[in-house]
Amino acid sequence: MKHILFGGDGFVGRQLAKKLLEDGEEVIVADIVNDNQSVYLKATFLTCDVTDPASIAAVPIAAEDMVYNLSAKMLSPIQVRAKRHDFFYPVNYDGTKNIIEAMDRAGAKKLVHYTTDMVYGHTVTYPMTEDHPVAPLGEYGQSKLDTEFLAADWRERGMDITLFRPRLIIGPGRLGILTKLFKLVDMNLPVPMIGSGKNPYQFISVFDCADAAYRAWKAGVPNEAYNLGSINPPPVKKLLGDLVKHAGSKSILLPTWGFAVKRTLDFLDAINMPLMDPEQYLIADEMCVLDVSKGERDLGWVPAYRDEDMLIAAYDEYRSQKTAGNGANHGSVQPAE
Repeated sequence: MKHILFGGDGFVGRQLAKKLLEDGEEVIVADIVNDNQSVYLKATFLTCDVTDPASIAAVPIAAEDMVYNLSAKMLSPIQVRAKRHDFFYPVNYDGTKNIIEAMDRAGAKKLVHYTTDMVYGHTVTYPMTEDHPVAPLGEYGQSKLDTEFLAADWRERGMDITLFRPRLIIGPGRLGILTKLFKLVDMNLPVPMIGSGKNPYQFISVFDCADAAYRAWKAGVPNEAYNLGSINPPPVKKLLGDLVKHAGSKSILLPTWGFAVKRTLDFLDAINMPLMDPEQYLIADEMCVLDVSKGERDLGWVPAYRDEDMLIAAYDEYRSQKTAGNGANHGSVQPAE
């Protein structure tokens, strides 16, 4: 049996590949990008564009293989409204469809697939369990939800597909939108919050994401969806306050009237000058926290990393890169959701 990681050169894929290789498993990384990570010295790397069925057909999938879809277009860089569908769907939906159809031709039955918590949209019940209503607020979340509908159809045809819905994933090599926050802190500038900052904000570590995929394989790939997020996320005000203190910054946290800020961001989005994606700011002051207890019950998965520690580690990485390269892009910095 082989473990085939589509999008495996992304930063969740690297950690998952490492875990599988340490177990002595055979790993194929199929990705359009190869950053020559040392982990791949023990894996097979194949150049693969998931938007191209012929490219996927060149990946040697066998009936007994375990497949992981980690490929995705995410919310960074920010796209103008008119370009969002064409930006997200070719990879997020068409790529998933191409992978599943290739699996079907090979007789492969087991897939772990990552979607997003943004399939939920606005908070209706708190905390959000996996049966929370789904109503995405934009093209990114909708592209991911459509892959969940696709998965449901293929489950009925005999596939076993585990879905994971992560919160914002952070860890080594992934800064994305957090870079804007870190620049403000570094420059001792005010850090605006959408709303009062009393609501919690929840991350998920790349290491915990990789562990969840690993455990799904070990558990036989349940036909279920699972939330991925930290436990007991702190209020935004405390999370950012701890960061400012750690950085030795003079930045102050600036509460705002959430309604007015959202309408301003709506206006900027409407005139094609978006500062954030609506899927980010429309829920920024809501009690948007995922209940992750189902993963513990079914998979024995418990997140190991705290939000405070993850954010500070990301800031330290940002500072390290800035010091090493005078702000140049060193290493692989990939966008966060």
